[in-house]
Amino acid sequence: MMIPGLAYLIMNNYLPMFGVIIAFKDINYAKGILGSDWIGFKNFEYLFKTQDAVVITRNTILYNGSFIILNTVFAISVAILLNEVRNKFAARFYQSVILLPFLISMVIVGYLVLSMLSAESGFLNLNLLPMFGMKPISWYFEPRYWPYILTIVQLWKATGYLCVIFLAAIIGIDNEYYEAATIDGASKWHQIRSITIPLIAPTITIMTLLAIGRIFYSDFGLFYQVPLNSGPLQPVTDVIDTYVYRGLMTLGDIGMSSAAGLYQSLVGFILVLLSNYIVSRGNKENALF
Repeated sequence: MMIPGLAYLIMNNYLPMFGVIIAFKDINYAKGILGSDWIGFKNFEYLFKTQDAVVITRNTILYNGSFIILNTVFAISVAILLNEVRNKFAARFYQSVILLPFLISMVIVGYLVLSMLSAESGFLNLNLLPMFGMKPISWYFEPRYWPYILTIVQLWKATGYLCVIFLAAIIGIDNEYYEAATIDGASKWHQIRSITIPLIAPTITIMTLLAIGRIFYSDFGLFYQVPLNSGPLQPVTDVIDTYVYRGLMTLGDIGMSSAAGLYQSLVGFILVLLSNYIVSRGNKENALF
């Protein structure tokens, strides 16, 4: 029974690791990967010596750091609220509605955002802003709004997935804890703070550690498709993934993009080890390993 899963794991996760050597070679398709010239760390220079290195690194870390915190808080809050819904049909309906955005392609999300923000036909410019006496805004040329727009879109799309995981953890809590707390006169807030949060802490820790491991990766569709690759927005929407993609499309240098991917993976791996070590010092039961 394990063979299909192991076969998928090997083909999808381990065989591609052979491509790591591309990051250290000047790829010549005529010579092949193994026959191409070894150039050491020169492919990494594109990422670190560029003038935009600080900007894309800053954007990647700040966005993903805020996403980790906000997603966790919102997902736990929604999961607790869903757990209070006693009608089975209503509970399943709400769960489906909350999870639906996660299943929608980011391309479709980009067009949904465009329908809201389009300068000529967007809902905000045509309907909402006139209600407050405000003039239309050229959203795709105004960088200052996009940190908030991207955060809202990401929360709307990703919260449902985490919510389902936390809800499963909450449902697994024995009701006797809540019954005893109710008899002792504990309010809902005290029950959440003293029972729910501590008992789902291992799940919260695991999901947070996994997210930290990908803190140098970004949702490419969110930062490229949703802003429609608008040039004026790049100072606030450009992250490592989008920058590497543009460089690959411009230069066609697969070695450079492989170097960026290796850099992201190594940093993520180190951060997971460091975060897991810190967690294990406080509570070994909550650590990944």
